[in-house]
Amino acid sequence: MGVNCCVILFFIDMSNLPLNRCRVKLFYQSLFAAIFSSSILLPYLSSQPAQAQVTQYCQLSPSAVKTKENLRLSALKGNKNAQTRYQKLIKQHAQEVQQCRKRTWPNIQAVWIRLYPCDMKPGALEQIMDRIVNDGYNQVYVEAFYDGRVLLPAAANPTVWPSVIRNPGAEKVDLLAKAIQTGRERGLKVYAWLYTANFGYSYALRPDREGAIARNGQGQTSLYVVNEGRQVFIDPYNEQAKRDYHRMVQEILRRRPDGVLFDYVRYPRQAGSDSIATKVTDLWLFTQATQQALFRRAQNNQGLELIRRFLTKGYVTAGDITEVDQLYPQDNEPLWQGKIPTKDKSLLSPNERQPLLQTQLWLLAVAHAMQGIVDFVNLATHPAKQLGIPSGVVFFPEGNQTVGQGYDSRLQPWDQFPSSSQWHPMSYAACGHVTCIVEQVQRVLSLAQPGTQIIPALAGKWGGAVSNRPSLEAQMQALRKFAPQLKGVSHFAYSWQYPQHDSDRKACRHYN
Repeated sequence: MGVNCCVILFFIDMSNLPLNRCRVKLFYQSLFAAIFSSSILLPYLSSQPAQAQVTQYCQLSPSAVKTKENLRLSALKGNKNAQTRYQKLIKQHAQEVQQCRKRTWPNIQAVWIRLYPCDMKPGALEQIMDRIVNDGYNQVYVEAFYDGRVLLPAAANPTVWPSVIRNPGAEKVDLLAKAIQTGRERGLKVYAWLYTANFGYSYALRPDREGAIARNGQGQTSLYVVNEGRQVFIDPYNEQAKRDYHRMVQEILRRRPDGVLFDYVRYPRQAGSDSIATKVTDLWLFTQATQQALFRRAQNNQGLELIRRFLTKGYVTAGDITEVDQLYPQDNEPLWQGKIPTKDKSLLSPNERQPLLQTQLWLLAVAHAMQGIVDFVNLATHPAKQLGIPSGVVFFPEGNQTVGQGYDSRLQPWDQFPSSSQWHPMSYAACGHVTCIVEQVQRVLSLAQPGTQIIPALAGKWGGAVSNRPSLEAQMQALRKFAPQLKGVSHFAYSWQYPQHDSDRKACRHYN
């Protein structure tokens, strides 16, 4: 039966068929149902495209996913008709996910991903971004600076770091720019995700940058205290480090991502008892730039001299206080930024003043280390603010805690980060249930200024527990009660959702 005949039959009025001809009536009803469900009429219904079913998490139906993937593969083989249909379908899916996210909590659902040189292959980024849309995401955070490498073309990389892609013949490949374009074609907002104070091992190999690397009171860099042995944290007060990072951020922003996220905005995380900083030698204050900046916080000669002695020995004695009084009698008492003058200082002996001064100097040293991180965050986010591009800071909810008389060794003062930036707390607690994760998010909400956009990062996978963490569904459901304070959530990471695909991409095997 031809198409025209089918269309004519479709509009036959069966209301007047006599009852004694019920068999004929049933025949035509069955025929019309079969025609309507077939692909014959699709050209006549193009103005009303079939909607892909989405789940409560805005994920596309398996049939829609399979159809799109088959079209992608056919298009890769040069099938122009498949290419046209594929392009229409990715636009349709983009609209459906966007509409679903507008009416579904969270309105922002993002996923973190690292790209590899193998993702240069034709169709590779398309496959990745399709999968991200299929899973109901409307944002993706692409790692653009990590492990001392930058996702810029080797032929257009003015930074001090090597490019991620160094394959012969691929010097001009701009994988970050292509990822941004490919994601946007599918309705995704694409953020660039950057390490911050962790400059990577390649930075440590440069003799001309030795002075920019942070050191503790034992003369160690982070290479000696971090298990991975590849993390190199810099002195946030060092001008050369600031210039290097600022230039790299500017180059990333030239690709015009939809946002930029700053990770590793902290000092190294150490193990065991070293995970708590309890004395001045535990702090990363022993570089020239950091010390000079600390000395500038002194507000008189007595203050400067006591800071020097405290930094040198890790403590001050009553004898030090007596000597400083005698050296600078014109000063009523030692002063530095944040210290409140003592009115009755003359009534107290050096022995009586020593415990308080010791505590005040310790708090000054900790605050100075933390302020370096805050200042570096402000430096990092400034270029994005100038361009009107959203920026965000990534941190551990417990990274700024006091522990007894000490501090978490990361000294991550996230509660002082600018509220104009997005906050991305890594709520990765692993206690086998959602309670500890919820507690982390609650802590961030309680310390954030009103209006701060908070987008917790959750570690896990869809459909099941992993690494002593509940499924993403369970974690999301537990955080749902914080709406509307929380309008977004992100998931770490694509590699957790598709571990085999991630390892294949990394090793460049079984591709497409």
